[in-house]
Amino acid sequence: MILELVAGRIVAPYVGVSLYTWTTIIGIVLAGISLGNYGGGRLADRWASLPFLGGIFLVAGLSCFGVLLADQWSDLLLGQSIIINILVLTTVLFFLPCVILGTVSPIVAKLAVRDLSKTGSVVGKIYAFGALGSIVGTFATGFVLISWFGTYPIVWGVAVLLLVMGLLLGWGNRWRLFLIALLMIAAGSALLFNQGGVGSPCTRETNYFCIKVQEEKRDNETVRVLILDRLVHSYTSLDNPTKLVYSYEKMYAEITAYQAQHHTPLRALFIGGGGYTFPRYMEALYPDSRLDVIEIDPGVTQIAHDLLGLSRETNIVTYNQDARLFLAKKPTPTYYLIMGDAFNDFSVPYHLTTQEFNQNVRGWLADGGLYVVNIIDGVQGNFLRAYTHTLRQTFAYVYLAPTLRAWRESPRCTYVLIAGDTPLNLATLKNIDAGDGEALLARQMLAAPELEAVLNAGRVVKLTDEYAPVDQLLAPVVRGEEN
Repeated sequence: MILELVAGRIVAPYVGVSLYTWTTIIGIVLAGISLGNYGGGRLADRWASLPFLGGIFLVAGLSCFGVLLADQWSDLLLGQSIIINILVLTTVLFFLPCVILGTVSPIVAKLAVRDLSKTGSVVGKIYAFGALGSIVGTFATGFVLISWFGTYPIVWGVAVLLLVMGLLLGWGNRWRLFLIALLMIAAGSALLFNQGGVGSPCTRETNYFCIKVQEEKRDNETVRVLILDRLVHSYTSLDNPTKLVYSYEKMYAEITAYQAQHHTPLRALFIGGGGYTFPRYMEALYPDSRLDVIEIDPGVTQIAHDLLGLSRETNIVTYNQDARLFLAKKPTPTYYLIMGDAFNDFSVPYHLTTQEFNQNVRGWLADGGLYVVNIIDGVQGNFLRAYTHTLRQTFAYVYLAPTLRAWRESPRCTYVLIAGDTPLNLATLKNIDAGDGEALLARQMLAAPELEAVLNAGRVVKLTDEYAPVDQLLAPVVRGEEN
């Protein structure tokens, strides 16, 4: 179970975390254990002994070290299909260790059964203690080990533990062998890690994400790129907090300017902090505003302070909490802008898409306030229709603006939705731009008949807490089936 949980974190930088990721991981791990159980039973009938069991543990430990080594070449295994990538990565990295570990239980059962009249109780105890160990390993890994050590040290620790168990079970002079082996393993591993032979691809690893920060050029200016698992979440200029790279951010800037004409000072709440690009933008241009951020991962906030230019003396207030739990409380205060930036096309927190959540959001909006959110979908638009339809169950006015001119033909497009209980003054929006010389939001916003055509283009689902098949609605995008 430790390896199974760690598997999700190790493959996340390459394929993200989604229903498909965990479905594949659980399936591959179970397949490996099942094959190991079958093969272990046959091996037990022929060679069951403590030295043989020790040898199994040694091989299992070496296979865990192999996970760390193989992960260094994971990029070479990636193709075009995300589903195939998940399957190949998980199989190459974790199938063999699971097969080997699966052989242990039948061999232990063979060695433990000495009285056939007590076979049932002996096997029952083995399975019970095995399940107890799995429970302890699951809770320890999920709640403690990953946040304390990260995935690579955990795999290394499991490998060392298996090797030590193998030595203790298999040979004489056990303590001398144990000390020698432990010193050799520690020295060799330290050398590999210190020289970069084996290392995590993450800048920082948290309970939620593998966080990476890189630099690249945008418009002849160096920006820092925040990547959570495999997805780029923000581009940030350390020297120019008003620089916006994404088109949806420029639309956010225009709707912010629109609200600033009607409500001063502004009060804005951000669902998802990411690189804090837009909160920093608002802090620079609207210094009197109240700016609050709900960011579930404290590690992301820390990275923003350490590497992405968020000042320690900022007026931006961060709440490291799940947005659903935060917005379920009594509104104090209310906001003129609530901006959602927690969705992408590979991992959407479905509990933030439902009608019940939208009702919570509405409760935190001041009179004339707007809920602005961006989503990603493809040509089929299954999620786009469902999400737009769901918003309309709560808000009297819902507007939709694709960020691309050729959004109907694009395999992926980011859409900005604006919801509220008062209509927008579209004439005013035509005179607002985010500094790029054009009123992008006004130009891209769909007219009412166009929006109705989008909703009528296919099946429409209302997303609720009881029924929110978000992963299935986005399946064609995730699988790369959009044309």
